[in-house]
Amino acid sequence: MEIAGYRIPPEVVRIREDIKAMKIRGAGNIARHGAQAIAIAAEKYSGVDLEDFRKYLKTVADYVKSARPTAVSLPNSVSYVVSRLERSTPPSVREAIEVVTTAAREFISYSESAVKLIAQLGARRIERGDTIMTHCHSRASVEVIITAHRQGKVERVYVKETRPMLQGLIAAAELAREGVEVVLIPDSAVRYYMKRVDKVVVGADAVAANGAVINKIGTSLVALAAREARARVYIASETYKFSPYTVVGELVPIEVRESTEVVDSTWLAENPEVTVLNPVFDATPPEYVDAIITERGVIPPQSAILILIEEYGVTPVSTEHPAYSPEPE
Repeated sequence: MEIAGYRIPPEVVRIREDIKAMKIRGAGNIARHGAQAIAIAAEKYSGVDLEDFRKYLKTVADYVKSARPTAVSLPNSVSYVVSRLERSTPPSVREAIEVVTTAAREFISYSESAVKLIAQLGARRIERGDTIMTHCHSRASVEVIITAHRQGKVERVYVKETRPMLQGLIAAAELAREGVEVVLIPDSAVRYYMKRVDKVVVGADAVAANGAVINKIGTSLVALAAREARARVYIASETYKFSPYTVVGELVPIEVRESTEVVDSTWLAENPEVTVLNPVFDATPPEYVDAIITERGVIPPQSAILILIEEYGVTPVSTEHPAYSPEPE
């Protein structure tokens, strides 16, 4: 593949397409693969002009970031790696490549350690005998539950199937392999079973500056049911999923995927008058969230903006940012 006169390495194209097709899932996993893609691109560069290398890397970065518009971890991880080159003054392309590959390794290592810290901090919020509900598949949230289970705290876990891609089945299998008592339930049964739940633990694809949580479609309904049942809601999220681009969660772009993930092509052909919508994410208001568990500590959702300012040195921009648009109707 060629973009703007630059050949994109096939390994990078494969990673980007796997992210887009959801073969690579989970915001943290997506972020790590994004960083890896930039490192691969840098290593494949064969020129000797430093300025051309910078332009090439920016082209590749823009290409990789376009795979998933909602998972802010992807542009954040790519930007982390590219920004290290922008801040440095390597004397040659060889040294520039080393800057990029080192930054990618640093990010991947940081991402791995962040999940372990989140698991330890999150497990402290679980009390002995707790029944938990989770939604979709998040490595961070699964690790919180597993860690609490190993401490003898978890009674059982209700796992929602998470249609249409059934990521809940992945989470259920991982928890069951750890010896957790798992009950898999249909998405439509969330309110029915919530009265038996003490805590909700889910992940996040993005956290807006106002504390709104962008996660797999259906998360906001889980939080709403939990609020009604007075069950606490905890979000397990690395801080690199925090988005500096908006102060209103609903302005994060919500990806709409193919209708064939919901119904098969034969049914669509037989019912052409029916419009099938498949939004992938929704926004959970901060007032429905008890706390966000990050590698930097456990914070109220309203403190997300402080994390952005203090840890990343950025100030959230206005809601008029062109990269953001309302949820589909």
